[in-house]
Amino acid sequence: MKIKIIIPIIALVVLITASFQKNQNKPVLYIIGDSTVQNGSGKGADSLWGWGSFMDLFLNTDKIEIQNHAKGGRSSRTFVTEGRWDSIMKTIKKGDYVLMQFGHNDGGELADTLRARGTIKGIGDESKDIYNPIRKVNETVYTFGHYMRKYANEAKFKGAIPIIVSPIPRNKFNAEGKIEKDQYGVWAKEVAQQTGAYFLDLNTMVIEKYEKMGAEKVKVYFPKDHTHTNKEGAIVNAELVTKGIKQLKGCDLKKYIK
Repeated sequence: MKIKIIIPIIALVVLITASFQKNQNKPVLYIIGDSTVQNGSGKGADSLWGWGSFMDLFLNTDKIEIQNHAKGGRSSRTFVTEGRWDSIMKTIKKGDYVLMQFGHNDGGELADTLRARGTIKGIGDESKDIYNPIRKVNETVYTFGHYMRKYANEAKFKGAIPIIVSPIPRNKFNAEGKIEKDQYGVWAKEVAQQTGAYFLDLNTMVIEKYEKMGAEKVKVYFPKDHTHTNKEGAIVNAELVTKGIKQLKGCDLKKYIK
């Protein structure tokens, strides 16, 4: 009688162990960025969303785990100084992926009393010592490129695959119905070339999509301001990210597209 009971228990333990090991071996897609990548403010028709929240619509989550660590208000600098990147470094492993998109908040002041989140413009090695009135500490601030290199190089050191994404454009059409490309998108591409990371030019892809649609139709995606999309707009951008992944030569992340 005891043998009959023990055998099913052993089988159950083996099944649970195998399932756990399978999940442990499943690659993880880490997504980092700002509110245009993960949001969640507002309610109803005015709710704001980032594209990272909808990548599960396009990737097979039975085969790859998606972790969206992006956080509203963060720059390439503050995502580091708040320890968010360090927490990812504790769990990231060989074969994982990192999609990274920053730039929208990097143009702010270095040491103002409101946010103190800006980075030095460009991709050089310049730095500036400041007193951070928000964190109440002395801090050395570096360029946008410095922080993006840090993400790419440290991910590669762990055996993960970094993919640098140029930031989505703001909804700012000129009189000719065109949207200007983002300088941070240019710098993102240059950092990808420096580090050997993959580069996904989301800025250009979204601009092309918006310009074809026209200002009036695009306006529907931006219920509150010219930066943050609603759910519909975020899904459009997530679809374009997926299209960009398909176009990355030699990048196996495309294997997980539905």
